[in-house]
Amino acid sequence: MRVQLGRSFGWLWSAYAVSTYGTWIAFGAFPLIAVRVLHSPAFAVSLLEAAGLAVAAIVAFSLGPWVEQRAKRPVMIAMDLVRFAAMASVPIAYVLGLLSYGQLLVVSVVSGTAGIAFAAASGAYLKYLVRSDHLLVANGRFEGTSWVATAAGPPLGGALIALLGPVVTVMADAFSYLLSALGVLRIRGGDVAAPRDRATGLRGADLLGGWRFILRERVLRRLFLNSILVSGLIMATVPLLSVLLLGQYHFPAWQYGLAFGIPALGGFVGARLSAHLVTRYGRHRVMIVSGWLRSLFPLGLAFVRPGVWGLLTVITVEGLLITCMGVFNPIYATQRLQRTPADHTAQILSTWSAISKLLQAALMVIWGVLATLTSPLAAITLSGVLLLATPLLLPGRIHVSAPEPAAPAEDVRAA
Repeated sequence: MRVQLGRSFGWLWSAYAVSTYGTWIAFGAFPLIAVRVLHSPAFAVSLLEAAGLAVAAIVAFSLGPWVEQRAKRPVMIAMDLVRFAAMASVPIAYVLGLLSYGQLLVVSVVSGTAGIAFAAASGAYLKYLVRSDHLLVANGRFEGTSWVATAAGPPLGGALIALLGPVVTVMADAFSYLLSALGVLRIRGGDVAAPRDRATGLRGADLLGGWRFILRERVLRRLFLNSILVSGLIMATVPLLSVLLLGQYHFPAWQYGLAFGIPALGGFVGARLSAHLVTRYGRHRVMIVSGWLRSLFPLGLAFVRPGVWGLLTVITVEGLLITCMGVFNPIYATQRLQRTPADHTAQILSTWSAISKLLQAALMVIWGVLATLTSPLAAITLSGVLLLATPLLLPGRIHVSAPEPAAPAEDVRAA
C-alpha cells in the first residue's frame, strides 16, 4: 500500500523535483560557456568547478547555525530566490555583452552556497514534517526523483544547447528555482526553528557545533566517514572518465551521453526498491549489502576499453553502481535524520555537505595530478581499489537505530 505523506510533503517534493530537473538540464552549461563564449583555457574551466565547490563549502560552515535558528520555509524560499537571481544574471550579462569569467565564478560560488543552505533547511523541515517511520519512504521518493532527473536532464539540456545555446539552459535553471520557491510557498502549517539567544548572537564555537556532534555520535561518525570517502573517490574519477572516453577512446558524444544516461535509471529502480527490501530483509542487512556492492562495482571501470564493448562495460558498471546507490542512499539519509536532534539538524546537514564538497574538490585535484603522472585509466583503477575498503566504516548491527517514534506534523495526514 502506498504511504500517504500529505500535501505539504507533496509541495516540498515538487519544489525539489523542479529545481533538480533545472540543475540537470543546465548540467555542463558553465564549462561550455567558458570555452565557447569566453574562450577560457582548460585550467580555467577546471578551476571554475573546483574553486566554486570549495569556496561554497567553506562559506556554508557559517550558515549551519544561521539556518538552525530560523524558520526553515522562509530560508528555503530565500535561497531559491538567491539562486534564481544569480543564475539569471548570466543570460542578462550575456545579452548586454558584459559576461565575464569572474562572473561565472561568483555565480558558481553563490549558487553552490545557497544550495547547501537550502538542503540543510529542507532536511530539517523534512524531519519535522514526516513521521520517523515514514522517512525512508520520503527519502526514497527524493532519491528516485534525483536519478530520473540525472537520466533525463542532460539529454534535454543537450538538445536545448544544440538548438539555442548554453545560455538558454542557464535561464531554464534559473526559472526552476523560482518555481521551487513558489512550491515551498504553497506549504501550509507549522515550521521549526531552534531557540536562539539574541543577547549573545552567533558565537565562533557555534560554527563547529555540527562537526563536534558528528564526531561524538558513533553511528553518525561512521556513516559520515563512509559517505564522504565514497562520494569523494567516485567524483574524483568523473572528469578522468570523460577524458578517457572522449579523448583517448574517441567515443562519440551520443555514446558518452548513453554511458551515463541509461545507468541513472538504475538509481530510480533502486530507490523504488529500497523500502520494500528493508521490509523484507531488514534495514541493517540491506544497508550493508548495498554499501559493499556500491564500493565493489567501480573497480570494473579498470576494464574499460575502446569500442562497443567498452561502452557496454561502462553502462553495466555504472548501472550496477547507481542501482546500489539508489537502494543505499535513502536508508543512509533516514538513519542520519533519525540520529540527529531536531534542534541541530540543519547545522549537521550543512556541515556534512560542506566537508563532503571540500573533500570532493581536493580529490578531484589530486586525481587530476595522478592521471597526469600515470594515466586516466590508472587513476580510475586506484580509486576503485581504495573504494573496496570504505564499507569497513559502515556501522555494525548493534549501532543501527530503529525508527524513533515521532508525532506527525499537523497536516502530514492530509490526503
